[in-house]
Amino acid sequence: MSTRYPIIAVTGSSGAGTSTVKAAFEHIFRREGLKAEIVEGDSYHRYDRVTMKKKMEEYASQGKTLSHFGPEANVFDKLEELFRTYSETGSGEKRYYLHNDEEAKPYNQKPGEFTPWQKLEAGADLLFYEGLHGGVVTDTVDVARWVDLLIGVVPIVNLEWIQKIHRDTSARGYSAAAVTDTILRRMPDYVKTITPQFSRTDINFQRVPIVDTSNPFIARDIPTPDESFVIIRFRYPKKHDFPYYQQMLHGSWMSRYNTLVVPGGKMGMAMEIIIYPVIHDMMEKKRKAAA
Repeated sequence: MSTRYPIIAVTGSSGAGTSTVKAAFEHIFRREGLKAEIVEGDSYHRYDRVTMKKKMEEYASQGKTLSHFGPEANVFDKLEELFRTYSETGSGEKRYYLHNDEEAKPYNQKPGEFTPWQKLEAGADLLFYEGLHGGVVTDTVDVARWVDLLIGVVPIVNLEWIQKIHRDTSARGYSAAAVTDTILRRMPDYVKTITPQFSRTDINFQRVPIVDTSNPFIARDIPTPDESFVIIRFRYPKKHDFPYYQQMLHGSWMSRYNTLVVPGGKMGMAMEIIIYPVIHDMMEKKRKAAA
């Protein structure tokens, strides 16, 4: 962890809604006049799209599974190297994963490929990571130890599956059966690699629907924010002003000494109210250290 070169990581599994958190952070960065070095978790996958497909077939022929959730399909050592180097020196290397034609065109590459590694631009106020593994720990790497603020975004698992099935069938053209197979293939890595991160987060946002999601594989619609509550768990509750949060967030209440519940429609607002003072304090400490 670093005062002069802070790292913020937002971690959540596929379809968890980390983009909502990213938008909240962008608003905070804009208000504070901060320049953030953005790092995308997909950039630290081990294989490009074509190779990953071949590797999955190879693993399946051996009775094994391979998924982007697990260590075999990612370069966690490179991610930890980036976090450590940035934390110590404010520098490091990153690359981009090109998801589609629009992203690939400027690089004269194909979708599903990685750009070459490149040095981070100098002068960033902080490094901001958004992806699957911002708080990952294995037998050989400890990414979480370098993160100054770790945010988790994790809907209850049935809602997560509903969101993934809906997105992959409507936007990506997969069949419901194919998406279900992907969920099953990823399950061991989800349990071993993804979920343990949410015990390490400083603040955890969990969206819980208040409609029936008992069979996510036949759900026709994703529950709306107004059909949900957001459970916000704080690792260090003494650092937070809960009476102020409840005053600002109408309809919220404390369910435990370290847990705030807010209406689903106020998730983005809650993130900004809670996270803004944390980042402000982080930047004040950075300025004092630099001086």
